[in-house]
Amino acid sequence: MKTNNRAASVIQTLRDEIAAAGPGGRLPSVRALVTGHRVSPATVERAFAQLVAEGLIEPRPGHGTFVRERTDGTEPGADFSWQSNALGAARADGREIGALLTLPPPGSLILSTGYLPPDLQASGLLANALRQAAGRPELWDRLPIDGFDPLRAWFAREVARGTVYSPHDVIICGGGQAAIATTFRALVPPGHPILVEMPTYTGAISAARAAGLALVPVGMDEEGVRPELLRDAFQRTGARAFYTQPTFSNPAGAVLSAERRAAVLDIAAEARAFVIEDDWACDLDLTGTAPAPLAAGDRHGHVVYLRSLAKSAAPGLRVAAIMARGAASARLKSGRSSDDFFVSGPLQAAALAVVTAPGWKRHLNAVRAALIERRDTMVGALRTDLHDRATFRVPGGGMHLWLRLPDHVPEGEIAAEMDRQGVVVSPGRAWFPADPDGSFLRLTFAGSPAVIREGVGRLGAAIARRM
Repeated sequence: MKTNNRAASVIQTLRDEIAAAGPGGRLPSVRALVTGHRVSPATVERAFAQLVAEGLIEPRPGHGTFVRERTDGTEPGADFSWQSNALGAARADGREIGALLTLPPPGSLILSTGYLPPDLQASGLLANALRQAAGRPELWDRLPIDGFDPLRAWFAREVARGTVYSPHDVIICGGGQAAIATTFRALVPPGHPILVEMPTYTGAISAARAAGLALVPVGMDEEGVRPELLRDAFQRTGARAFYTQPTFSNPAGAVLSAERRAAVLDIAAEARAFVIEDDWACDLDLTGTAPAPLAAGDRHGHVVYLRSLAKSAAPGLRVAAIMARGAASARLKSGRSSDDFFVSGPLQAAALAVVTAPGWKRHLNAVRAALIERRDTMVGALRTDLHDRATFRVPGGGMHLWLRLPDHVPEGEIAAEMDRQGVVVSPGRAWFPADPDGSFLRLTFAGSPAVIREGVGRLGAAIARRM
């Protein structure tokens, strides 16, 4: 309670400073607030993050934190305090994922992001496909809730890689996050447990909390989730669903071994439970040795398979698929219909045109080649600038590297210092559904080699100062 009171005190101080300074005014530094309130830098950073999420302040790397200029036409002195009573308690805390989705200031050195940078996106293919789709009047009419039939057929045929899905089993959604949220709400009632790896994708944590689910972490290592811990979690909680990224997990980069894949399916069958497989990095296999998805070995409908196009094409291509068989498919379709009826027809047709274009495979090959080069650049820079001050494993796919800091080096302090230096990194706390077992940063190696070298150099210096 003491910690909560201190955090509330910092937030109230900042609100007073915001009111006094006005739009564009500069706020006290982290160091000043730490000294004045006798709190940790992490407490101050959380306070800043909440006010950033509320749209009240904005960080300007290298210059400080400022009151955000009004761009919404709000009149000075407008009173929105009544909304707190009307809204009631928050169902989920979206500050961490909100901070991850906040666009960094121009000129930032981006070492953490969820998507390919502009120079690696399929922008040319997308532009051509959208022009063609926009000229087809039938696509502007209503579409089936399940999605555009030719696109459903493509997902069933090409993406699932050896699974037994038919087009009828495919449901098109507006992006991977929407697919996760829809699946959680449809398969797990509010208040019930859902098993997740630890660490796991922060978007899944956010979706589970928003749906009112009880997150149950299951331990993992470099070979993915540990089957004995998964079996225990199912038996102990009575959970009926397990969310997993078995191939190049985000953030850890783990790949579930073949032996463990068979064990996960057996355990799910014993528990009569669903395995929600998020194959987010399907197109980002940098070694060419990624195993087939869990869905490929699923005979009895335990696996619900999720696949998005945004990671390999461009973040604006908000098209994804949920694949499921049996009664679960009907439940998912029913849940999907309550969201937004259907995904835009021109967008679905454009997505199909992109992935069936002759240039799609060339695009994927170019992306993978660039990511290999940039991953190796980051690995080399980390070894040069950090020496043995932090540990990591070289990922074989995806676009992220999971950096473990020395336990006495707070990830929040490092992230805050990097922010002040104009370098974007992500503290690892956002990827833990429970208390983390160390201090971590998630780094992304999708940026240019020059940005990677400069950013890692600054990161190494910041860590060295705390050794």
